[in-house]
Amino acid sequence: MDKLKAMANFVRIVDSGSLSAAADATGQSAASLVRSLAALERHLGVRLLNRSTRRMALTSEGEEYLAFSRRTLAEFDDMEQRLEARDGVVRGVLRITAPVEFGQRYVAPLVNAFLKDHPDIAVELSLDDHVVPLLDERLDLAIRIGHLPDSTMMARKIGTTRLITCASPKYLHGAPAIDCPASLREHACITLAAQGRQWYFRQNDKAVAEEVVPRLVCNQIRAASLACVSGVGITRLMHYQVADELADGRLVRILRDFEPEDLPIQLVYPHALALSPRVRAFVEWAGEKLEQGAPAPDGA
Repeated sequence: MDKLKAMANFVRIVDSGSLSAAADATGQSAASLVRSLAALERHLGVRLLNRSTRRMALTSEGEEYLAFSRRTLAEFDDMEQRLEARDGVVRGVLRITAPVEFGQRYVAPLVNAFLKDHPDIAVELSLDDHVVPLLDERLDLAIRIGHLPDSTMMARKIGTTRLITCASPKYLHGAPAIDCPASLREHACITLAAQGRQWYFRQNDKAVAEEVVPRLVCNQIRAASLACVSGVGITRLMHYQVADELADGRLVRILRDFEPEDLPIQLVYPHALALSPRVRAFVEWAGEKLEQGAPAPDGA
């Protein structure tokens, strides 16, 4: 049994969600993947997946082995890249994750340009607002917004952003004055489902909460910003998420004196001593461009 291939097949089955999807992704038959998984389970002496005709679920042993497999495959891939890069050519697959809105606005265009400059590198770009461990998910690089917990990862700050409150001139025309967070009680608000009904502000260097009554609740940032532009109500979003709308006057920033502290935007990657050539190439190539491209929250 090719243990490394069996391990890679196991990870692909889990990531794909089904044997048929994994077969399509790998170019193997579903029967071949079943045999590979069965051989791996026999070798390990444990069941990794509980399978039925309708669903698959990891066993507790499967969850542990999945994390181990991701780390092992990532380390093997990194070593291959280091050895191959000795000829001066950086190649391989670079796996990047970023928040959805930031990724669409700033990361994806840079990735497209990076691929044109580096023909031997392929990129897997995953845009996801959930924070996932890099090693467990075999990711090489992440763009994170917010303060990071202590870890063995390196972090390069590429900018800052801030949670801001905004409305359209159309909505503000003739509306009651908004001079403090408590004023929001008299206004229609647009909230994100993840935010809940409490909006936090900074007043006298202390965090204060204001409960709002939403007229519209969205689960997507773009839907909230579009509703705000159309005059439905007031919303709170990260500055970079509405920078264009603020710049061209479609939205107006309000309650600036009560805004929370800035949040760092950072490139996060493994320690420099373990940095693969493809990650180093992207960090060096894109880091400065991201620093220049991300709008500063002290602007409009």
